[in-house]
Amino acid sequence: MAKGAAVALALVLIFINIAGQAHGQLQVGFYKRKCGFADVESIVGRVIVGRFIKDPTITPALLRMQFHDCFVNGCDASILIDGSNSEKTAPPNLSVRGYDIIDAAKAAVEAACPGVVSCADIIAMATRDAVFLSGGGQYNVQTGRRDGLVSLATNVNLPAPSISVSDSINAFANKGLTATDMVYLLGGHTVGVAHCSLFQDRLYNFQNTGKPDPSMNPLLLNFLKFKCPQNATVDNTANLDQNPLSSLIVDKSYYRQILLDKGILQIDQELALDPLTQPTVTTIANSYDFCTRFGQAMVKLGAVQVLTGTQGEIRKSCRAFN
Repeated sequence: MAKGAAVALALVLIFINIAGQAHGQLQVGFYKRKCGFADVESIVGRVIVGRFIKDPTITPALLRMQFHDCFVNGCDASILIDGSNSEKTAPPNLSVRGYDIIDAAKAAVEAACPGVVSCADIIAMATRDAVFLSGGGQYNVQTGRRDGLVSLATNVNLPAPSISVSDSINAFANKGLTATDMVYLLGGHTVGVAHCSLFQDRLYNFQNTGKPDPSMNPLLLNFLKFKCPQNATVDNTANLDQNPLSSLIVDKSYYRQILLDKGILQIDQELALDPLTQPTVTTIANSYDFCTRFGQAMVKLGAVQVLTGTQGEIRKSCRAFN
């Protein structure tokens, strides 16, 4: 193992053993002493480090997967189920990726501790480790989730990129998350990309006016028109964080960019314009504790409608019910 990889792995393994506060029936260190001498979180950590070294874009992939999972039936790994009518097949989930990473982590855990660790917990642990490797600091993942028994495309109702701030606040409130939680969680857009089709209307026909979104920075508008021609046959992508030096780093740069009218998705830009969220965006952009607060919001997201105790099941394969 290269020296840099060894250091990254060591840091992950140190931090994932730090104790934290429990939330309901979830708790930090749930699997300690449940797998003999096997350290479940270290096993997951090694898989994520190995993949991150090859592909740092796993961080936005896993952040998106966890969000899409937790917003439908709660954090129960229902998004992982294969099938002709499962959540995977719903339009908003067709571009979700990272399933193979979860499979690899599950296989490694099962080899050391069969039938004990849920796929839902693996999603949470894997995302936590990827965020840390991308510079986003470390937060303590609470574990003890069980896997869900339902996965239906018809249950998928996720906030669209064009959703208004007030409607988005309501959507998050329905999951027990505050407006401030929402602003921090949308900070996950500090990494990753968006396909042109998700913001094409802002470039050419905003709200059916036949004109671009007047709130978009003119230089960004011209750049995006070049990347996303009106009649293109290929759905290109653009970085959600328009600072090229930090588009792969989990940091507060995203908030600074949307304050400069450089939001890519409509909801991103509206966060910096709407009086309901603009003060929070400004505070975060000038703060020194983004990583800590982002981690706290991720912990709250990971506790949404969880199954614990004897609810649900522990899947043998993350892609199928037992």
